[in-house]
Amino acid sequence: MSASKPILLRFESKNGQFRLTVDPADKFPTLLSKILDNLPSNADSRTLTLSNKAHGGEDRLLSSLKGVAIERVGLKHGDKLFIKYTEQPQINGNSAAPTASASQPHNSSNRLNEVPILPTEDMPVAPLPQSSPIATIKNPWEIVQQSALDDRLDKKDGKIPRPRDQKMCRHGPKGMCDYCMPLEPYSQKYLEEKKIKHLSFHSYLRKINSATNKPELKSSYMPPLSEPYYRVKPNCPSGHPQWPDGICTKCQPSAITLQPQPFRMVDHVEFASPTLIDSFINFWRLSGAQRIGYLYGHYEEYTPVPLGIKAVVEAIYEPSQVDEIDGCTEGEWENEKDVDEVARLCGLQKVGVIFTDLSDAGAGNGTVVCKRHIDSYYLSSLEVVFSARLQARNPKPTKWSDIGRFGSNFVSCVVSGDENGGIAISAFQASNSAVEMVRADIIEPSADPTVMLVQSDEGHDSSGKRTRYIPEVFYRRINEYGASVQENARPNFPVEYLYVTLTHGFPNEAAGIFNASDFPIENREVIGEGQELRTVAKKLGVSGTKTNGENGIKSIADFHLLCFLHGMGILSKEEESLLCHVARSHDIAEGFQLLNTPGWATLLAILQETGERPSKRPSPAVFNGDREGYFDGSEQLTKRFKGASLR
Repeated sequence: MSASKPILLRFESKNGQFRLTVDPADKFPTLLSKILDNLPSNADSRTLTLSNKAHGGEDRLLSSLKGVAIERVGLKHGDKLFIKYTEQPQINGNSAAPTASASQPHNSSNRLNEVPILPTEDMPVAPLPQSSPIATIKNPWEIVQQSALDDRLDKKDGKIPRPRDQKMCRHGPKGMCDYCMPLEPYSQKYLEEKKIKHLSFHSYLRKINSATNKPELKSSYMPPLSEPYYRVKPNCPSGHPQWPDGICTKCQPSAITLQPQPFRMVDHVEFASPTLIDSFINFWRLSGAQRIGYLYGHYEEYTPVPLGIKAVVEAIYEPSQVDEIDGCTEGEWENEKDVDEVARLCGLQKVGVIFTDLSDAGAGNGTVVCKRHIDSYYLSSLEVVFSARLQARNPKPTKWSDIGRFGSNFVSCVVSGDENGGIAISAFQASNSAVEMVRADIIEPSADPTVMLVQSDEGHDSSGKRTRYIPEVFYRRINEYGASVQENARPNFPVEYLYVTLTHGFPNEAAGIFNASDFPIENREVIGEGQELRTVAKKLGVSGTKTNGENGIKSIADFHLLCFLHGMGILSKEEESLLCHVARSHDIAEGFQLLNTPGWATLLAILQETGERPSKRPSPAVFNGDREGYFDGSEQLTKRFKGASLR
């Protein structure tokens, strides 16, 4: 791919104009040193602001544009930006020297690898995302790269066809009337008939886009999606000190009124094989402790829901964790990027998380305790916050949002007992409001699983400054008289306002790509299951100097085995890519091509030396001479070893 052509940008400040030649792929923070070279020496770099207009434009603090490329905001060759800044106070004719603090760099004197260090800020309790949601993108439909599935669904009209009504339709077979014309994908009547609880994401997009952009008005196009934002807006144009030193009605968040989310980003979760769940909950069967794992798979169109999306789970990876009877604590996942890379080579991605909440009923027939029912809770507040944090880390890119992202396709599943004492799966997602309330540190889980607590405004950092601003939070409910009333959410409110439920299931015929998943699962040493070289040798058909090549090709369709081989670091990138392709496609011809690679030959040589050993012939029985008759040769070997010296 060819490098982007440099462009010329013009800058204007109260001291004059200057021009800079920049690379469109460069990030905005790299311009700091070049801009400061054209400004007075007493210019405070912490207040350096860029705007597209001299007055009334969109002001952006340069330090808030971390990770944002110049081309991303739509700047072209010859465009002009206006610079605003404040001057440092003068002391005896000289600018005041800043204190020796990492949070107050002066001009371009502080550098790291020839890159100026931007001013840092006190981080709140819940760190803000790297890119601020208020930083809108110009023409996101031209810049944002969304998934191929979203592109295909965007091209569909989503209309729901209806047959000719024999009673009401009076026209011919080629005619159409109000009783047989196709319905919109967001038709409430159709959803109620099919018992679909929530709109799909693309149906919701069609609905709000038809209300936001009306072609008959001939107005400019506006992205219909906008994520909620419940934090104090930085860089307020009113001129007051930044929060927490100052706040006004322009930068403070509005009151929050919670309502059930009418749509869901993913409609269905499909597990490619029942073996995935069976092997996952087998850890609980053997230990009695809970377990957590991450789902790897892909997204497909879900036809039962208009313009629906389903997550197809192909593998479950269990990271390092500490498991207990009533929960589990996830440790540091050191090889997360490696597992993600293996999944990418297999055409998969991380699509969700799954965890257990099981307790044996003690009846001795395999039944479990039903904890989640209509009189208790469906999801606990702690689980909703946990899911919201994971969804915040995995945003969904979309060209229909003014900031280039909206919601998340990350799903969560919990394995628990049902009302019949069996083991059941429940799938859900935290709502977009829940994700933003977690980002803004507005809510926290409660000991009562049915309610969520609203935080107080008393959070402070080490310097004594407030770190959070909690707006007013309300929710609407139906009272005992059947009327919709608004209630104050303090100190707590029902957790049902913060999540949406998904359906789940299995295909009629198990057709997962990993059809040889009998390799030991990672991080299960506590129950006596470990991943060792001799296990790999047995899996690949290596016994002594003998190797069964065809059996080894068929047995590599195992995600846990692929992750283990990746961690060994024997295969090159090209060989590992071929390995994952063979595991996914089950192509015997390409499998024999893999057998002839140098890396695979090295792997087999290592396994032949340290892997599976052929079983030895049993020692003949030895006569003992007493009435016990014969004894096993192993006893004789034990006696010989007992008399041996280790010196």
